[in-house]
Amino acid sequence: MNLMQRHNRFGRHLNLSLPAYRFAPLFALGFLVLWTTAEPAAKHDQDVDFNMVRSAALNTFPNCVPNASGEVRIESVGAVEEMTVKVEGLPPKTDFDFFVIQKPAAPFGMSWYQGDIETNGDGKGRGKFIGRFNVETFTVAPGSVPAPVVHNNAFPDASSNPAMNPVHTYHLGLWFNSPDDAVNAGCPGNVTPFNGEHNAGVQVLNTSNFADLFGPLRQLE
Repeated sequence: MNLMQRHNRFGRHLNLSLPAYRFAPLFALGFLVLWTTAEPAAKHDQDVDFNMVRSAALNTFPNCVPNASGEVRIESVGAVEEMTVKVEGLPPKTDFDFFVIQKPAAPFGMSWYQGDIETNGDGKGRGKFIGRFNVETFTVAPGSVPAPVVHNNAFPDASSNPAMNPVHTYHLGLWFNSPDDAVNAGCPGNVTPFNGEHNAGVQVLNTSNFADLFGPLRQLE
């Protein structure tokens, strides 16, 4: 047998004496097949990080939570987002109410109650919320219908909703749950509707570090 011939794994002869360029198309074709049939790279979920800042409405009260700040991380997990909120520089052992809002400062626009954040003995708190927190976050009312009246105080429940087209809500805000807690912290004692009973205190943190129409939730596609 010619020394330039070898027996391949399938029992056929491969003439290694052929010039290398004769095999180049075969090698190229094999590489193309491997390239086109490879598994696509896994798509990484998106996430965004940003800060919340002390409400400018508190600037005339310099002793009111002067070191208040917040950090937010939103992670996309496919059908929903997970939003983690960390706050500090707040009064210890105090309840706060967290909202997704249309505008960071008064009059706030459409506002959606997410839940509560309670601070520990060091004035730090953490909350985790699951929902739709991205460019598609919105509220809509195709028509006006009756609504349940549950609370009747300074901010009574409406007995029906206004009809409206979709309104996107890309900002965040945090309020004292109690006006008394706000006063004890050197803050104004205004009563606001930003808790479950509509008798909350003033806003302490928001996302006014972003433009009114370009709130941070808009960053996540």
